[in-house]
Amino acid sequence: MGRPILDEQHIHPAARDKVATLHVDIVKEVRDAIAANAIVVVGMRMNPMPKKARRLLDEAKLPYRYLEYGSYLSQWRRRNALKMWTGWPTFPMVFVKGALVGGASDLRKPLESGALKT
Repeated sequence: MGRPILDEQHIHPAARDKVATLHVDIVKEVRDAIAANAIVVVGMRMNPMPKKARRLLDEAKLPYRYLEYGSYLSQWRRRNALKMWTGWPTFPMVFVKGALVGGASDLRKPLESGALKT
């Protein structure tokens, strides 16, 4: 099941390039990390949920790459590019073998089932 995405034909041609390239650097950095690491956690300062995700992975002794982008008041525009790219509205964003698993709470199920260790 996917989320509805505005069809490109409904974006004015003058705005398409801006939409496609908005903060492309942060999206590229996350994509590169996902390609190079089995587990990637994308978070932000002052938010307890990225810390929770990292703690769960540390307790399971699973290696991961952590990327942090600003806090509640800083870099929020750059983080919006990640939200648009993934469709995930909150942080952290946890990726396992290239797939978005979800947030910290969503990480618990595959950890408990042992799916992440295989």
